[in-house]
Amino acid sequence: MTLVDLYRDGKSQEIVGFKVSGHAGFAEAGEDIVCAAISTLTINTVNSIEAFTTDKFDLNTDEDGALIELKMSSISNETRILLQAFELGMNSIASDNAQYLLINIKEV
Repeated sequence: MTLVDLYRDGKSQEIVGFKVSGHAGFAEAGEDIVCAAISTLTINTVNSIEAFTTDKFDLNTDEDGALIELKMSSISNETRILLQAFELGMNSIASDNAQYLLINIKEV
């Protein structure tokens, strides 16, 4: 199962980062469309924040452990929208694949 922790600011309730870890387990490696969807959405979100904003962030990755963690240092309106789109996409994947994806909200 893939675990997604959405980091929310305690005051504003805005998403300020996330951690994605684990493998979905929907199918064999190379054929797991759920894992592919989660990975694509995650990587695209990080790449979009880097390409389309000047916001600073910390990024921690571990390919062997199937982990990527993003923690924002600053959040522009563009990043806010990208993180909301990330949450929307993950919720959409989870609605059809709840046994393979668990989303948690962590207040920071």
